[in-house]
Amino acid sequence: MDITVTAITAGTISLIFLVLSFRVIGIRKQTNVSLGDGGNEPLQRAIRGQANFAEYAPIGVILLLVAELQSVNTYLLIAVAGTLITGRMCHGYAFAFTAGSVTLRRGGTFLTFSAIISLAVVNLVMPFAGWLT
Repeated sequence: MDITVTAITAGTISLIFLVLSFRVIGIRKQTNVSLGDGGNEPLQRAIRGQANFAEYAPIGVILLLVAELQSVNTYLLIAVAGTLITGRMCHGYAFAFTAGSVTLRRGGTFLTFSAIISLAVVNLVMPFAGWLT
């Protein structure tokens, strides 16, 4: 069974996660804080950006894989995968690389939730309907 959309999405998500991880490592080196955040706000933001990414991205990829295994329309999967990736990028960037871009954070949250909700609905409907294939 072909899972190309999930493979590309998982690879992209992994690279974004590494960028966020390297951001945390870099700030830790600059501030000489090896455990916790040391009360350093940029480090706190970077840690939360990475952690939030780790909390939401996996469920999106899992839902995408389940939908792809059910042979959901590839164009629909690509659109939702792009939404998930864009949402996670915006949210992660807002946390880890800005002083608090509310617009990027809200936009990223909206896109991420839209993707997860869409995939959840598709996965709940697919066993009962063939109209998405």
